[in-house]
Amino acid sequence: MESRHPLRRRNQENFDRFIPCRSAMDFGYAITMVTMKNSERNRKENSSEYSVLYRQKLAQAADLPSRILAFRNKPLKPIQSPSSPQPKPSKPPRHIPQTSERKLHAPDILDDFCLNLLDWGCSNVLSIALENDVYLWNASNKSTAELVSVDEEDGPVTSVSWCPDGSRLAIGLDSSLVQVWDTIANKQLTTLKSGHRAGVSSLAWNNSHILTTGGMNGKIVNNDVRVRSHINSYRGHTDEVCGLKWSLDGKKLASGGSDNVVHIWDRSAVSSSSRTTRWLHKFEEHTAAVKALAWCPFQSDLLASGGGEGDQCIKLWNMRTGARLDSVDTGSEVCALLWNKNERELLSSHGLTKNQITLWKYPSMVKMAELNGHTSRVLYMTQSPDGCTVATAAADETLRFWNVFGTPKATPKTNHEPFANFNRIR
Repeated sequence: MESRHPLRRRNQENFDRFIPCRSAMDFGYAITMVTMKNSERNRKENSSEYSVLYRQKLAQAADLPSRILAFRNKPLKPIQSPSSPQPKPSKPPRHIPQTSERKLHAPDILDDFCLNLLDWGCSNVLSIALENDVYLWNASNKSTAELVSVDEEDGPVTSVSWCPDGSRLAIGLDSSLVQVWDTIANKQLTTLKSGHRAGVSSLAWNNSHILTTGGMNGKIVNNDVRVRSHINSYRGHTDEVCGLKWSLDGKKLASGGSDNVVHIWDRSAVSSSSRTTRWLHKFEEHTAAVKALAWCPFQSDLLASGGGEGDQCIKLWNMRTGARLDSVDTGSEVCALLWNKNERELLSSHGLTKNQITLWKYPSMVKMAELNGHTSRVLYMTQSPDGCTVATAAADETLRFWNVFGTPKATPKTNHEPFANFNRIR
């Protein structure tokens, strides 16, 4: 009999509307579930086809997604097809040896922050200047030889730099002369009058015939070694030019000086008819002499520079805009910088106060490793042609070799120990 009260009738209608279909229910199953233990009940409830149908009906009646009503079920993992890309496994951390592979004596090497007395050429020959003498060590056949001993009035040797062809070596002297040697024929090819009033503290080849020299008078000169003539000069530094580095594409020259300034010069000025050229950028944020300069091999417009004892900072510069990207306080004077050719890493050698070698991760500039062994400032640093081995020379008169950048993948490992036949440069 229909209720005469309108409110009771409306409530009855709302109640009936949410009652599920009784025909889809299994009362026998319900009695079994009541008598079961909770753990068994949950397992049965989640797997029963009646339970699934019940949740579907309930969700349809309540106008809710059935997923919301599945309280006990965890989300199913998506099934990947064989053709779907698999996630790459994380790269294990690279082992960085904490000690040098070998230590050699380098007697009489000059303890001078502004000089450049060590270089490793593309023919796998290392050159080092010890006062008035220049020695070569061939990494391929493990042989060493003296290339030249300069006269007392011209010496000492203040800089060495390999030509990109790997056979010629430029030697800067305190007398302002520059000698170019053919190391294969073991003979001097030419002598350049650099145009400096004092010693040639830095050298940099732009290509196989353009040699750039930096002097103690702050002048930078471009020389054509084929005709022994000056092309032009760059003037901007007011003190000794400690560092010179051409960019990898040969379009820009970076110079650092004892005046705490870094200049960037344009290659187009090499063919310019003007006697001097104005810089592209001038960076004056360092507070000590700048010798350490390194162009990034994987980002052509990125330059790293390092300041001396009163600065102790590595700074990163954008050559497109001239903006400083980062500055890191290393805690020691920065003597040299090298980029890893195979990884995004930067290596720095230091002097006072720690005399260490530090490996940095780019671009975070997080310290990855700190290598110790030298007992005095690590003034000179260079790397092998394959980019794996780094050589350092310090004021403690030792030359050390570090496997800091890894092992070349294409070269099988051998048991032959380098430097097995000798333990001194001379």
